[in-house]
Amino acid sequence: MSEIFINYRTGDGEKTAALLRQGLSHRFGPGHAFHASQSIVPGESWPERLLTAVRRSSVLLAVIGPDWTNFRTRLDDPEDWVRKEIEEAFRCEVPVVPVLDGRKTSRLSRADLPPALRRLADLQSIAFDSGDTEVCVARLGDLMAELIPGLDDGSGTEAGTPAPGSVTNSIGTVNGTAVQSRDLTGDVGTVVKGAHGPVHTGNGNIYSHSRHVSGDRHFSGDGMTYFEGDHHGAIQHRFGERDGHEDKDR
Repeated sequence: MSEIFINYRTGDGEKTAALLRQGLSHRFGPGHAFHASQSIVPGESWPERLLTAVRRSSVLLAVIGPDWTNFRTRLDDPEDWVRKEIEEAFRCEVPVVPVLDGRKTSRLSRADLPPALRRLADLQSIAFDSGDTEVCVARLGDLMAELIPGLDDGSGTEAGTPAPGSVTNSIGTVNGTAVQSRDLTGDVGTVVKGAHGPVHTGNGNIYSHSRHVSGDRHFSGDGMTYFEGDHHGAIQHRFGERDGHEDKDR
């Protein structure tokens, strides 16, 4: 069953109708939005299919472009299919939502409509700005979720769907350690892999390959890297042959 019927006129709103079908189908799943050019299969009787889809729908979206009322001759024709779909929705008490396509499209006036469609001018409409289609499709999707009880909303917070404000991480192939987190309170640990030589990740001074003796730690060897307390200055490196001072310290 297609809960949402998209009514449109070729030459005045078919692009927006296609965007609505695509966006609503993506959100609620394929088959929930009826769009004549996509929902009627070849060989099917389209007149009966259209009217049946209107009768079974929960909402009809009437896409109204800037030239919609300029098709007055066609709107006056009882056999015009845009008119027939809307009339059928009225007859079956299916809610109709006018979708004003484009910034230049004004609300409908009863004077511009044939008697059978004048009710359309009294219905609250929703604007669709082609310059901001993503937001407009989302807003219409929200409206459909409100108007149609039980409609499976793919943007909800069901199992497997992140809740608003949450953080989602994904990791592919990892060789080693991987840490994923959101809010952190307190210290963050340090992981060191494959170290060759002294490594210090706590507080205080660090001496590597130096003549310095600190408590029971004594490091020596070719070269020197020296850090003294909180670092606010230069880092010194010395490489080459050992001098005699290191032997004197032993």
